[in-house]
Amino acid sequence: MNTITMHTRNTTYQIGIMEHGFLLHLYYGPRTEGSMDCLLSYYDRGFSGNPYEVRERREISMDYLPQEYSCFGNGDFRSPAFQMRDENGVFGVDLRCKSRKRYEGKYVIQGLPAVYAAKEEAYTEEVLLEDKASGVEVTLRYGVLPELDVITRSVEVRNNGSRKVFLNKVCSASMDFLTGDFDLLHFYGRHTMERNVERIPVVHGNQGFGSRRGTSSHQHNPFVILADRETTEDHGSCWGMSLLYSGNFWCETEKDQYDQTRLQIGILPEMFDYPLAPGEVFLSPEAVMAYTEQGLSALSHIYHELIRRHVCRGRFRDVRRPVLINNWEATYFTFTGEQILNIAEQASELGVEMFVLDDGWFGKRDNDDSGLGDWVVNEKKIGMTLGELSEKIHGMGMQFGLWIEPEMVNEDSELYRLHPDWAFVIPGRKPIMGRNQLTLDFSRREVVDYIFEKISGILEKARIEYIKMDMNRSINDVYTAAEGFQNYGEIMHRYVLGVYDFLERLTQRFPGLLIEGCSGGGGRFDAGMLYYTPQIWCSDDTDAIERIHIQHGTSFGYPISAVGSHVSAVPNHQTGRTVSLNTRAAVAMAGSFGYELDLNTLSEEEKEEVKRQIEAYKENWEIIHEGLYYRLTDPSKDPDAAAWSFVSRDGSEMFLNIVSMDVHSNAPVPYVRCRGLMPDRLYKVKETGRIYSGGALMSVGFPVPVSMGEYNAWQYHFQLCK
Repeated sequence: MNTITMHTRNTTYQIGIMEHGFLLHLYYGPRTEGSMDCLLSYYDRGFSGNPYEVRERREISMDYLPQEYSCFGNGDFRSPAFQMRDENGVFGVDLRCKSRKRYEGKYVIQGLPAVYAAKEEAYTEEVLLEDKASGVEVTLRYGVLPELDVITRSVEVRNNGSRKVFLNKVCSASMDFLTGDFDLLHFYGRHTMERNVERIPVVHGNQGFGSRRGTSSHQHNPFVILADRETTEDHGSCWGMSLLYSGNFWCETEKDQYDQTRLQIGILPEMFDYPLAPGEVFLSPEAVMAYTEQGLSALSHIYHELIRRHVCRGRFRDVRRPVLINNWEATYFTFTGEQILNIAEQASELGVEMFVLDDGWFGKRDNDDSGLGDWVVNEKKIGMTLGELSEKIHGMGMQFGLWIEPEMVNEDSELYRLHPDWAFVIPGRKPIMGRNQLTLDFSRREVVDYIFEKISGILEKARIEYIKMDMNRSINDVYTAAEGFQNYGEIMHRYVLGVYDFLERLTQRFPGLLIEGCSGGGGRFDAGMLYYTPQIWCSDDTDAIERIHIQHGTSFGYPISAVGSHVSAVPNHQTGRTVSLNTRAAVAMAGSFGYELDLNTLSEEEKEEVKRQIEAYKENWEIIHEGLYYRLTDPSKDPDAAAWSFVSRDGSEMFLNIVSMDVHSNAPVPYVRCRGLMPDRLYKVKETGRIYSGGALMSVGFPVPVSMGEYNAWQYHFQLCK
């Protein structure tokens, strides 16, 4: 058997090419040498069919051999990675390896986000598969980043035949495991409570999750971990898959009749019937795989570094983003220019660096019933031009930003009255409404062009350094009036491509613009969006205690630098909870720090505290955004305290954060076990002057201070003693 072996610094991935071109998955795990075909067993298994060419050798069947890219039609009855039909509705394909090649550098994907790397940092492996009967070719691409222990995957499907075919399932990545007793970690939620961690055993049969909502969604995230049952934060084997895609997706595990496990991720196959005419090409989104035998924290560190350095782009990739204030929870739709300037002036005096004007600055927009789609400044409402408002705010020493929602339209808008066919509405049916708005058909180029030029016109007429791009509903009533009706799956994929096109053009025309992604908070928090927006509003829930849970789950697959997090007013507008200003700031510092309230409402003592918070964030920014992030407790399982830390890569510094949760009378003192320190060295706490042993902090832990009341927070900066 010929083999294709891809090595990273600590891992090996190996594919086997059998006779007659059958492509098998042999191994993905700790780095090793030699051929892994010795791991395969062959014997006649009942009701497992045999390929025609080897029909006399009943021990060979695709029904049990580990597949590298499984397809429906070659005798494998497990969930396929690839499925298509012909014009007559006949399903079936038999993909065989035709050729392979390797070249320096990382491949790119036209129109889709993808991991990037310098030529010397990566190499690409391509495996060409062919279905001779139809003439369809499938190219599997692997991007190997050796130093990061990352392997990316993408698929190109080309119709070289003479007839149209229809793609029904095109996974970006599929992987078979010969052995293993696994848990699946996935991240479920809802609006204002995203990315909760759920760890479940992989059982016989199929287990899947995904999104039908048009976005990656609040309900499920396109990042998943497969882990050995005994794997913890510090020990054990775990495999990650992250899909760089912001639309409908599907992830699935299957444990088969022989206790083998298959893990897949890609575009949602439900209602996907993508036509491919002769000569046409389909490109799948990219999936990023990583493996470590050092536990969940090490896996998170791989994805954090990858996203920070090889997904996020632009001038804000590596620099501290400005501390901002957003007026939304201070004013909602009801504001005047004078009120905005009053909030901005106070913020400037306290050290805030950017003011962001949220929803309500355009069109006839005094509530969510009207105005979306009419990207014209409401100068009557703000009492001046946007350029004048921006200059006044810049005159206070701050930058200026705007909220936009380009994908949406209200029925009560000039745009809808002019182009009702530009919104998703099925003829003859009343549409499902979401936040009193409809979705614009971003699968159509002319719609994207129009909105892009309108938004660009706004940006060109005022000094605007930041955009918060929101998207506030799930997508229903999918129908396009362009060139006749196409099927749901094709339109939804083209819609996502339209969003990416809009963002790519925005970043190219305005390279100095910082864009924050948002979809009702964290409804489109995925690595695909981070290719265009280096940070995403983590959740519309700004309650600090809820945010501890949300940010905990987010940290498994995404770096702190990607998390939009603010200090908001109390009682909190989502939960009614009152938490101290100190605790709200400690939680918000685990992200791109800012405020979401009218600072004029604070006491003089609290205003001084805000000044100290901003200076503390600036002082600790480097270790927060560049250090290794450790989850020290699980807030859903550890009732006494929530704790997390940032540790410099050389282990010389630690920024420890603790929030007390439940409080009990005469209770035992909780201890937080630290990680990532040098066990044989001493550390001094900047705030107290106390000296601690690195080994003791990791084996016994740091004692949580005893205090009265719930939700107190402490932040300690440990530095190596000289």
